[in-house]
Amino acid sequence: MRDSVTPNDRRAVLAAAVAAAGLAPRGVVRLGPDDGVEAFADGRPAAAALLVGWRGRIGWDAFAASPERRDGRPDPLDRWSVRVIGAIAAAFGGRAVFPFEGPPHRPFQRWAARAEGLASSPLGLSIDGEVGLWHGFRGAIVTAEDLGGEASPQASPCETCASRPCLSACPAGAFSATGYDVAACRGFLESHAGGLCRTDGCRARDACPVGRRHRYGPEQIRFLMRAFRASLLETTS
Repeated sequence: MRDSVTPNDRRAVLAAAVAAAGLAPRGVVRLGPDDGVEAFADGRPAAAALLVGWRGRIGWDAFAASPERRDGRPDPLDRWSVRVIGAIAAAFGGRAVFPFEGPPHRPFQRWAARAEGLASSPLGLSIDGEVGLWHGFRGAIVTAEDLGGEASPQASPCETCASRPCLSACPAGAFSATGYDVAACRGFLESHAGGLCRTDGCRARDACPVGRRHRYGPEQIRFLMRAFRASLLETTS
């Protein structure tokens, strides 16, 4: 008897479980050899991945209420992501992969372009036509089953943004048409003058006019900026 469950049915059920955990289902990638995702231990090939993360403030409240947020141990967001996304993946016979693990590092930016049709902004971050730069990826659920098709490319809002305020708003001048100056960003953030960036977030990201109503809340911004500063210290030390 032919299986009556369609790939879109599987995707909808998995996406509902992600939403019930307080996170945002972010779109599907059909996996191939170039994606670097190994087969399951039982030999089943990795066929698809549902990206998981947050869109605007969706996802933050679930983490903020978690035991990891309050236990005082390092890397609370990563530990929470592993626990929650890993449990959903296991319940569906899949496994979870994460942008913060590796090597091999997973190509989440490239997957974002395929899963949701996202283009890259001048800051190097993926930009969404609705929420702008206020989104992120916390992991992906890999399955051996087809989960439906990938998205068509979105029209990038950056193409019609003549002034590109994101490139001029950084007080450290860390962003330009040629790339991102990590050392300049780190130096300014750790200086006395960088206090506003530390408490209110990246000025360049905040200058983007797209998706302003989805801007992260103050607690979310402060938490993520602390994590960002720590990552800069690791990469430039």
